[in-house]
Amino acid sequence: MKVISSKELLVNAISIVQRAVSTKNNISLLDGILLEADGVFKMTGNDLEIGIECNIPADIRREGSIVINSKIFGDIIRKMPDSEILIELLDNNDVLIECENSVFKIKGNPSDEYPLLPEIEAEKSFKISQKIAKDMIRQTIFSVGDDEDRKILTGTLIESDGNELVFVAIDGHRMAVRKTANGVQDTSFSVVVPGKTLNEISKIIEPEDDEMEIFTSKNQILFKIDNCKIMSRLLEGEYLNYKSIIPDEHETKIRVNTKELLSSVERASLISINEKKYPIKFDIEDDVLVISSNTEIGNVRDEIAIDMEGKNMTIGFNPRYFLEALRVIDDEVVDIYFNSDIGPCTIRPVETDEFVYMILPVRIKS
Repeated sequence: MKVISSKELLVNAISIVQRAVSTKNNISLLDGILLEADGVFKMTGNDLEIGIECNIPADIRREGSIVINSKIFGDIIRKMPDSEILIELLDNNDVLIECENSVFKIKGNPSDEYPLLPEIEAEKSFKISQKIAKDMIRQTIFSVGDDEDRKILTGTLIESDGNELVFVAIDGHRMAVRKTANGVQDTSFSVVVPGKTLNEISKIIEPEDDEMEIFTSKNQILFKIDNCKIMSRLLEGEYLNYKSIIPDEHETKIRVNTKELLSSVERASLISINEKKYPIKFDIEDDVLVISSNTEIGNVRDEIAIDMEGKNMTIGFNPRYFLEALRVIDDEVVDIYFNSDIGPCTIRPVETDEFVYMILPVRIKS
């Protein structure tokens, strides 16, 4: 193998494929990046749960393949001058990396036993803009669970009925639902994608209108983004029926400025050294929302104006759950529906059904 490519292109590809390189795997080859020159020059990272492959524009002088330690290779390329870089496979799996007056020779490993990315027999596919996909991940990923005993909830449900695309994340204490009517193209499907996969994809895709394509099969999903492919296993099992747990009645409704509420909750949480032990309290009465907290180190009271319908109410919440939801809402104003002082509340847009955030309350000491 002998290829020449620019430092910029190589650094970009390495940064992407390293997201799938394993640092905690018993298979030593998986801490490396597979380099292949066979008509095209490409790099692959694979930790057996997520695999990423990137094609790189290059002058291919000789074909071949090799596996190089990801960290060492990435560090070398990033420190090279901003110029063309030669990568050449020598005898005994030695790899020559040369740029201007800088020359490295490092040990590689044969590529024969490197696990290939599986071929996906796509059952469904659709296209969506990178910007919309990035927003939908950002606005749901924080609600993905981390309890390995409830493995299905460590993923995000992605489904379509042919009319709209829906992302759902539930961790047992809260739920995030985000919808869009863009990109589904009459395609119906339902899959659960590991949160880790979507978290890495959100760092790769750009907030722009360029399209990405998504292919699903029985147990795999493939994301095609520009010159890169990201492949992941799907989680098996039946996801919770999220529609059935969203309250359709309420006792109290408030309309509030999103940033004002966010700022108020942030202030109230400043003295909370233990968010589970010391929740924040909402007192809703006469078009005023009072947010307060009492902890071992002090107390806080914050008041904001609201539009209110229904009964006065006092209810407690883990402040982090409210903060993480409010921080991803782009709407200036939201409606919040309270089912009761012990039932879940839901945060919704004023005029659409684009998102729903549901948060379970916590008991507050009298």
